[in-house]
Amino acid sequence: MRPSFQDFKIKALQNSEVEKEYNELSPAYALRKQLIRIRKEAGLTQEELAEILHTPKRNISRLEDANSEISPKLSSIEEYAKAVGFQLEIKFKPLLTKII
Repeated sequence: MRPSFQDFKIKALQNSEVEKEYNELSPAYALRKQLIRIRKEAGLTQEELAEILHTPKRNISRLEDANSEISPKLSSIEEYAKAVGFQLEIKFKPLLTKII
């Protein structure tokens, strides 16, 4: 039987370098997942949202692509959110430090 993705993730995160990289990338992945979720909640396809924002569909795809090496501008995220009926809210959380 093949290990599940969750089993693989648990094992991979035991490596401190993998865990560090995972934690650094987590906010970008979470943002992209939220963008996709709110677009779908609004009942819009990427094509429809691109039309509303007067931009090519590839720009919407790039915004939603967790593997994109291009970081979206805050103004782009704000416009995206507004177009699907949401307001952007940014929160800061204190870092959790490990006790040595």
